[in-house]
Amino acid sequence: MYIQNVNQERTQFNRKTKRIEQDVLRMGALVENSFRLSHQALFASNLAAAKKIPILDKQVDRFYHQIELDCAALMTLEAPVAQDLRMLNAFIQMVRDLERIGDYAKNLGEIAIKLFPYSPHPCLSEIELMSHQAQAMLSASLAALADMDAVAGHRVKQLDDVVDDAYEKIYQTLAYQKDIKGVVEPILLLCLTIRHLERMADHATNIGQRVKYIVTGNFS
Repeated sequence: MYIQNVNQERTQFNRKTKRIEQDVLRMGALVENSFRLSHQALFASNLAAAKKIPILDKQVDRFYHQIELDCAALMTLEAPVAQDLRMLNAFIQMVRDLERIGDYAKNLGEIAIKLFPYSPHPCLSEIELMSHQAQAMLSASLAALADMDAVAGHRVKQLDDVVDDAYEKIYQTLAYQKDIKGVVEPILLLCLTIRHLERMADHATNIGQRVKYIVTGNFS
């Protein structure tokens, strides 16, 4: 009877952790959508897309707080073993990374609105490519989580070098631009844009690394 009860408790615990994992993925899908909308707002002057992001951001925040609470409840009430704690801790860190990406997407939507009156900057196509690369990293990290694929999770870190290089190149172009005509606001906003994209890529990298940590116990 004791073994049967233990097995039942273990099955229930596994169901609860699986439910949390699915919620993390649902939250990730919302953040991906916010990122796509920010891209449309910035590079297609789609201001309607920018206005949708705050609505999604509220849903993202709700997932964030609920998942943190669910993980904390399992840690304190269910007496998880070491591997379970590793997974729950990773989930908490993942949703923090996702929440930050969502915040940056909302900021990018606001930047798009401010940039709308200005003529497109010559480096905009390079920034657009940087955005595509950062979005690909987020998608790859979430796919690694869905599959619990440590190798795929680690591979996201390698993609981050491409975004970092793009950031450095574009920043140099913007920061040392000469003979600026008119106001400097669009240049400042574009500098902020590439900084946000670089940070979004870093958070996507963290998610991939946390998948590796769940599977292998090794974060580095």
